[in-house]
Amino acid sequence: MNRLNPSKLLLSKWTAAQPVNREKHFLVTELLRDEEGTVLEVEIQAVLTQRIERFAWQALKDSNRWRMGWQ
Repeated sequence: MNRLNPSKLLLSKWTAAQPVNREKHFLVTELLRDEEGTVLEVEIQAVLTQRIERFAWQALKDSNRWRMGWQ
């Protein structure tokens, strides 16, 4: 399990453990926060295709799906 500080995820680099459509490397491009400033979701962008995906930041903790850094 990846240990994360959600406030420091912006511009962090991630590698998909099981790439789909050759999309392996991703970059966190935006943090979506609530009214109090708590991070709720992240927006990641695939480096190869520029496709954007949005999901709860806790999904990045799943080491079966995501690895920290570009590997």
